[in-house]
Amino acid sequence: MSLLGAMLKTYGKDRGPRETLERLQQKRLRALVRYAREHSPFYGELYKGLGNGWMLSDLPPVTKPELMAHFDEVLTDRSVSMARVQAFIQDLDNVGRMLDGKYLVFKTSGSTGHPAVVLYDQGAVDVASAVAAFRTFARREDFKRFMAHGKRTAGVFADNGFYLACGMSRYLQLQMPRKQTKITVDVNGSEAEIVRALNGFQPAMLSGYPSNLALLADCRGLDIRPDVVITGGELLTDPIRQKLKDRFGCYVQTHYSCTEGGEIACECREGHLHINEDWVILEHVDREGRSVAPGVQSDRVFITNLSNRIQPFLRYELTDRVIVHEEPCPCGRTTRWLEIEGRTDDILTFSGGVSVAPMSLYKVLEEVPMVRRFQLVQRSPDVLELRLAADDRGSAFQTAKGELRSFFESKGLSVEILLADDLPQADPVSGKFKHVYKGF
Repeated sequence: MSLLGAMLKTYGKDRGPRETLERLQQKRLRALVRYAREHSPFYGELYKGLGNGWMLSDLPPVTKPELMAHFDEVLTDRSVSMARVQAFIQDLDNVGRMLDGKYLVFKTSGSTGHPAVVLYDQGAVDVASAVAAFRTFARREDFKRFMAHGKRTAGVFADNGFYLACGMSRYLQLQMPRKQTKITVDVNGSEAEIVRALNGFQPAMLSGYPSNLALLADCRGLDIRPDVVITGGELLTDPIRQKLKDRFGCYVQTHYSCTEGGEIACECREGHLHINEDWVILEHVDREGRSVAPGVQSDRVFITNLSNRIQPFLRYELTDRVIVHEEPCPCGRTTRWLEIEGRTDDILTFSGGVSVAPMSLYKVLEEVPMVRRFQLVQRSPDVLELRLAADDRGSAFQTAKGELRSFFESKGLSVEILLADDLPQADPVSGKFKHVYKGF
């Protein structure tokens, strides 16, 4: 599949009859399952007893720890291995470049405490680009202004690793090196550096994590006038949406995506997150994996990515809780739409009123190689408790403590960091996992 082919296969598919969309979805699902059984030892074994007349619910769900534990066997290209991928990502210059000229490599932020390594083949990359081209903008008028202003896009994300946002941005930059219409501004840079970069670039589109953009909106020296603000990676709450709208004087929208599933849902002008059902199957289920009715909040979801064949994600469990709606939307799209209970990590405020977004903190800790899972709890204004899961907790803590101290010192903060006896743990009531939260 070429980029043109992906665009032809995507354009208008979210506005046609549901029966046509469902037939297309089933056709792609069966082709993916057939390919996975033939080329992935993991799925070949998992689906060994699957008959010809199977239904989606007959496929066993899979989890992130399970797929990471069997990484080499899951892949459908037998020449690729975790060892080769790990060697590739040691060089940050490879961000946005393709392993063997075939596969983009990404790391996830590990919002449930378990980071993952994800490969995209060219088909997955092209589908992501096609969906972005046709469904990114909720309103046509914002798209027209964005195009008129040179498509200048600035993403405020982590710019020092293989994360989806910066990886895809750099991939596109490398494809068109002479057209500097996209920049990534490091979310972990100083306020002065971020403001200077954005003021100098004057983006028509500003994107980033809601919590970081909310802090950025308080910067007095920031002087930009974007045509649209598009957030992702965290839940966009109504107060933050309004704050960004007031500060930047433009439309503010969001989307729902994950590295494993791709672009799951895009927002329309009615504020509804429409599922990209031509390329993604989303099942909203209870704790036992049974489907819940439309309008009822799920306990989790299963995602099937229909565009990625190098690393199939079939009925892949996400801990997000959603409500799926089947009632028609006035925007004209015929796909189902959802409400999501997203990440709710806390913005931490320290002595002197200095605030730090949660995404910045867990980007720092993710780079500590010995740490398998972590959780940062603020016990008082200048005291943090670090919960760690690591083979050598003492050594991992010393390394993590040093990285956190360097980060806080760059912000002019003096913060005490303690090693907790407890391991990282989900909220006992909601079952959701927070990396960063206030505990006082």
